[in-house]
Amino acid sequence: MAGAEEYEHTPVPQAARKPLTSVASVWFGFPMNLGNAVFGGVIVYNLGLVEGLLAILAGNLVLFGYVGALSHYAGRTGENFALQAADTFGRRGRIAAAGLLATVVIGWFSFQIGLTGTTLQDTLGWSPMWGALLGCALYTLLTVAGIRALALVGAVATPLFVVLGAVAIGYGAGHTSASDALTYQGAGSTLGFGGAVAIVIAGFADSGTMTADFTRWSRSGRSAVVATAFAFPFANFVAYALGGVVVAIGGSADPAADGGGFLPLLTGHGPLLTALAVLFVFVNLGSVASHCLYNGAVGWAALTPAKMRPLALGLGVLGLLFALSGVWGHFVDWLNLLGVFVPPIGAVLITDQYLRRRKGWAADTRDYRWSALGAWAAGALVAGLAHFLLPGSIDPLFGIVIAAVVYAPLERRTPSRAAAEPAAGLTTPTTV
Repeated sequence: MAGAEEYEHTPVPQAARKPLTSVASVWFGFPMNLGNAVFGGVIVYNLGLVEGLLAILAGNLVLFGYVGALSHYAGRTGENFALQAADTFGRRGRIAAAGLLATVVIGWFSFQIGLTGTTLQDTLGWSPMWGALLGCALYTLLTVAGIRALALVGAVATPLFVVLGAVAIGYGAGHTSASDALTYQGAGSTLGFGGAVAIVIAGFADSGTMTADFTRWSRSGRSAVVATAFAFPFANFVAYALGGVVVAIGGSADPAADGGGFLPLLTGHGPLLTALAVLFVFVNLGSVASHCLYNGAVGWAALTPAKMRPLALGLGVLGLLFALSGVWGHFVDWLNLLGVFVPPIGAVLITDQYLRRRKGWAADTRDYRWSALGAWAAGALVAGLAHFLLPGSIDPLFGIVIAAVVYAPLERRTPSRAAAEPAAGLTTPTTV
């Protein structure tokens, strides 16, 4: 995906677009991480195997519709997330959306280094603080090394996840019979079906909303949607489901806290497999952490005079402080927060793109588009109220629906949106 020109400020021209296999590989590898296995185990611990897998599938289907719609537009126009946000929220209004998402991904970086510490503690008895410190140093240096290093570690992390996950299930299968695993009813009571679906959606609400950064390289809108399908529902479901199966077979010592983290199942079988498991921790979690830190550093570099590499170092230290404080451990609360504030951004983007294409609106060059910002706020408010007043509801869906419903009537035809010319990005879509 990397090339001499990244087209940060302009749409990717058709001549520079990538084949489906290239774009799909980016999305296919991203969800294959140990953190998603942890979340999948927590869901199955609370709902049981069958209901938990259904919740995971439902959340992934919502993600496919949401991310797929944003990807389709990106594949048609070649625009990245920042260009999309400027079109919809205004040249200055985009700072709110871009700044939020650039900050959110630092939270994910913090989660990954915190998970590194606790995983190494469970696996080798290391101090979680030293594990987190080592992880933070390695992941930050990897980010500073640049996009080529990120691509390399991501290519190694995906096959390692699949192979070692299967080996872990094989070792853990002796804890219970296949029939008992299939009928596992769960032992937790803190999470309902709707809450589980919300966790799955929120898990990729941020990167899913920013999907245009990947799928703008697609040769058409349809190709971008197909590339998205490799992640949702396929790869993301596999990662969650693997963690759920680990819990169902009794392979997790503390599923309420550790979910489906399967590294302990790989230890005690000889030094070679243990060493491979430790390598897997740093490669797999490092792939996700470094991608998140890179996105955050690039995002804030676009909003400030600073450069990406110094920002990566500073944001890496900030993420470490969050991890050492223990904040990362409240991952369910973190995902609920993402499910409230982030999906309405994508809903406004999707609605705006649909209206602009249907009505042939001219490009809007205002600094702030208050209709879009207001609809985002309305969606986030209703999603937040749903979270607190309707426990167990699918909060992100409330935000998505309300943001779209509020935005459509607010965005009236004005002189700045007159149909003199098609909107920017809609003038030369060569394919659908």
